[in-house]
Amino acid sequence: DVQLVESGGASVQSGGSLKLSCKVSGYISGSYCMGWFRQGPGKEREGVAAIDSYGSPRYTDSVKGRFTISQDNAKNTLFLQMIDPKPDDTAMYYCAVIMGPYCSDRNGPLHTTNGVAYWGQGTQVTVS
Repeated sequence: DVQLVESGGASVQSGGSLKLSCKVSGYISGSYCMGWFRQGPGKEREGVAAIDSYGSPRYTDSVKGRFTISQDNAKNTLFLQMIDPKPDDTAMYYCAVIMGPYCSDRNGPLHTTNGVAYWGQGTQVTVS
């Protein structure tokens, strides 16, 4: 039974910062990578950042240079550091386990939600 429990969402002002956490429990079989997705009001759920087993990160263009994804394997925890968040970053943020074939897809693991095997419950980020 795989569970992803998120925390760290908050209301922040533009130019501030915050850090999201995702605690992972249970055994994940096969190859996979980890990622963060978000869904703003009236929008489709979209990929934000992903990281593979080697620690190599991927980001959607809109957050490059501002967000950093990282992981602490010893603590089974995934992070998303958000620097200089913008109002357009307001969304529910979801931690996700992405199936291996999608991680190595030509377009990367963020262009679709179809490869997500497990979702976290979501944590709300509001930027004003």
